[in-house]
Amino acid sequence: MSSAVIIFLVILIVAVVLGMAGLLLMNTRKEQQKRNLSIIAGQAVSSSGDSLQDARDKRRADLAKKLAESNSVKSKKSMEVKSQLQQAGFSSTSVRNFWGYSAISGVVSVLAMVATGQGPILIIIGAFVGALGLPRLFLKIKISRRQRAFLEDFPDALESMVRLLKAGMPIGEAISMVSREFTGPVGEEMSRVYDEQKIGITLADACLHAAERMPITEMQMFATGISIQQQTGSSLSEILTNLARVIRSRFRLKRKVQALSSEAKSSAAIIGSLPILVASGLYAINPDYMYPLFYTLKGKFFLFGALGWMSIGGLVMRQMINFRV
Repeated sequence: MSSAVIIFLVILIVAVVLGMAGLLLMNTRKEQQKRNLSIIAGQAVSSSGDSLQDARDKRRADLAKKLAESNSVKSKKSMEVKSQLQQAGFSSTSVRNFWGYSAISGVVSVLAMVATGQGPILIIIGAFVGALGLPRLFLKIKISRRQRAFLEDFPDALESMVRLLKAGMPIGEAISMVSREFTGPVGEEMSRVYDEQKIGITLADACLHAAERMPITEMQMFATGISIQQQTGSSLSEILTNLARVIRSRFRLKRKVQALSSEAKSSAAIIGSLPILVASGLYAINPDYMYPLFYTLKGKFFLFGALGWMSIGGLVMRQMINFRV
């Protein structure tokens, strides 16, 4: 294929990506304008010469209408991306900025493919991987690291709360103290719980919101324990002590499972990498011997078939050694 056609395809892909980002930005601005107009309209109605009851009814109707419009605008995909951003610790990053970064990643991937002289099919695949695959993979890695860091400090934070509660400090101040003493995800989540409590949200609801931002079993247990204590009035220090003990037991069990399955993971890694290492060595020693595998139709068919079966075998081995605690 001529270079002019490749350049045209690259320009077309870049234009499509930038156009999608521009349309998303325009739609977001239009929705913001609609919300502002609806708020202004609601204020105008409330300040008119109608009776107080009529103004309240109209404000309630406007509020219900705005909530319905907001729910219809926020699609399931955008809410999923927003939830992932919060779980990764990027609460200040909007969904619009995330899609903008995704578009930039797609453009960079296309330029990298063109610079290495790849064909148009690989360029298109690289554009989709760069725009949709790499940003999601980055978020998943950040979420996993943040959850591991949270679990390492969470039992110590609970025990600190217990000591503060036994000293006579209220639960709100104990959470505030923990948010100042601990850094990382634990300090961030406890600080958000304390801030939500200051603006009028109940402690149980604030902990449930924290469990949504940190969707792990230990945080859900903490939110459930706080909710039960708020309803029954039982001893909060005893609940947190038992919860810290359970979390430490689960943490030790996870480490034990990792130690027992490390041999199987090493064996799987060796088995999976052995064909690649052997093929690379043969290609380095005698390239002519490996030529039919890479440059003939039958060789490519066998090569992709082998990669497919190896991928299936790797997934099977991963499921066999991936124990959930």
